Amino acid sequence: MRATRAATLGAVLAALLLTPVMAGAAVQRAAKPDPEAELRKLTREASQLNKNYRGQVQSLEETRVQASKAAANAKSLKRALATAQVDVVRFAQTAYMGGTLDSTNLLSFEGDATTVLNQAATMSYLASQRATQLNRIQELIKKAKVAEKAAETKVVKLKNDIAALKKDRVRIEGLLAKYGFQTPSGSGGLTARTVAMRNMVLQAFPMPYSYGCLRPGDPGDHGSGRACDFMMSTGGRVPTAEAKERGDRLAQWAITNGPRLGVMYIIWQQKYYDVRTGAGWKMMSNRGGNTANHIDHVHISMF
Repeated sequence: MRATRAATLGAVLAALLLTPVMAGAAVQRAAKPDPEAELRKLTREASQLNKNYRGQVQSLEETRVQASKAAANAKSLKRALATAQVDVVRFAQTAYMGGTLDSTNLLSFEGDATTVLNQAATMSYLASQRATQLNRIQELIKKAKVAEKAAETKVVKLKNDIAALKKDRVRIEGLLAKYGFQTPSGSGGLTARTVAMRNMVLQAFPMPYSYGCLRPGDPGDHGSGRACDFMMSTGGRVPTAEAKERGDRLAQWAITNGPRLGVMYIIWQQKYYDVRTGAGWKMMSNRGGNTANHIDHVHISMF
């Protein structure tokens, strides 16, 4: 019976402790759409748009990655907040079951001193934890609000980017029509346009490191035989000054000759240049390493 009352009163106490800091956040969350659900919907739209425009639109993918990271961060903070709230409930229950012990009771106690001293130590510890627990929850609430707002902002940007690309459909479809649709041909598994680009690059630039084009099973342009990577270092290392200068020249060569060859986009040094958006060089967020960030190689995708 006492345990049941302890649980009930502990929960009530926790609710009273949390109410001032949680009420506003709870009302605000109730009125807002779920960023994760909206992100899933927009991801499907982005995937269809990539398909319509013959390959991953880099600006769209960049915004999608940022939105996904922001949503994951918001979700993680919500989980941490929920855990902290459970901890406060447990604290309240423990404090109730431990009872109270003041100095008068301690001095007048007759019996086993160890028991009362242990109780005193426990209550002292619980008292010191109260402010810490509440401060932690208040800080988590602030961080969760900021993270949720960041996720909502990124999701809105993804929505706007999708709308902008749909609005620009006529111009982009004109580019697609200009270059036509090619399928891989021959034993190399590359399109004729990709083969022509690769051969011209190898003729114009020294390649002391490796290069690669077809990547069977890759869901992107490498898998469809429409992209090549030209390495400027080995082992994921940052290129030397000389190799970086060569990569810079290669990237600019791809831009200059792109209209003639049918270059769709270039990625180099954690930046991308997508012909379909016409926005020039744009920074990519950190993807986790030199190779993932295209620090060590120039990627060229073809229409």
